[in-house]
Amino acid sequence: MSGKDKYYNKAKQEGYRARSAYKLKQLDETAGLLGEGNTVIDLGAAPGGWLQVAAERVGPDGTVVGVDRQRIDPLEDPEATVEYVRGDMTDEDTKAEIRERVGAGDDTGGPADLVVSDMAPNVTGEYSVDHARSVHLARQAFEVALELLDSGGDFAAKVFDGQDLDDFEADVEAEFEYAHRVRPDATRDSSSEVYLVGKGRLTAPVREGDTRDVEIVDTGRDGDGIAKIEGFTVFVSGVEEGETVTVRIDDVKPRYGFAQPIE
Repeated sequence: MSGKDKYYNKAKQEGYRARSAYKLKQLDETAGLLGEGNTVIDLGAAPGGWLQVAAERVGPDGTVVGVDRQRIDPLEDPEATVEYVRGDMTDEDTKAEIRERVGAGDDTGGPADLVVSDMAPNVTGEYSVDHARSVHLARQAFEVALELLDSGGDFAAKVFDGQDLDDFEADVEAEFEYAHRVRPDATRDSSSEVYLVGKGRLTAPVREGDTRDVEIVDTGRDGDGIAKIEGFTVFVSGVEEGETVTVRIDDVKPRYGFAQPIE
């Protein structure tokens, strides 16, 4: 193949701007990231291969925003609404422009269903340095995702495997229902890159293991008591409406949680 692999040639044949388009396709098939009508923010989007895939999969009712310091040539005949933001993803003005492009004001919460990053550092050849830089970039994307994701939204970022990945994965898992690593088939055999995926952004005011004093304000259809913590719904077993009890949070989902009363 004259030094080019099958995904490079496939991208040329199928009109994708980069072979990495197949990585996003495979990430989506593995982790269920892209849905019809979704709002997707692609950090470090140039030259636009991931934008092409995202536009195809979110369809005409979806919106895709590509963010990069470099200019991105507009897609031809995109399936979705595609917006382009030129700037540093960590800059407040850039984040404000992203919100504007998707019709979300500063006080409306996260506008995105998915934030993705395929960014990689300039490789020095010294693996420990390259790994650390890749984690730093991925952490920057993660911080942006925490600001821009809606409750229940997803995150995926490329990182080089190495000693700092466990800590980063733990930090992602703390903010999502769960986190896991995915290595798409389109990744070159010689590459150490993996994608860290966070599923189900948690915006609740509580986390698993927390204790709270709550008032049971209603009863759910399955008989559990319902409490509200800063507007967040918590189902509490074995209690009656009108009680005030101390509970331990056992499980947290994007839009509700479960708890048990404690003595």
